[in-house]
Amino acid sequence: MRRKSDRTTRDYDVTLDAKYGAPGTAEREKFEAEAEAFYSGRLLRDVRKEAGMTQSQVAEKIGANKSYISRIENGQIIPTASSFFRIVAAMGMQVQITKEVSPWM
Repeated sequence: MRRKSDRTTRDYDVTLDAKYGAPGTAEREKFEAEAEAFYSGRLLRDVRKEAGMTQSQVAEKIGANKSYISRIENGQIIPTASSFFRIVAAMGMQVQITKEVSPWM
């Protein structure tokens, strides 16, 4: 059954507070960690597919096994920063970190 949209604008922070508790609570921290794992996994999966590579090919290039790449892509684990950079480099991509400069500083 399709749910009818009420097209009401909602404050996402209020929604998260109601469902998972305020920032800093155990439930909210758990939710945010799971969301981060999911997002980073999907990001890496999409980049891998764009590069036309399989999980096995990426794993071989970084000296890991396919199940490690699969667990990352499925949001089960978050790679360390060094692993993240190695995975991205193995797919022929790079990460660029920039510092935001405020005009008021």
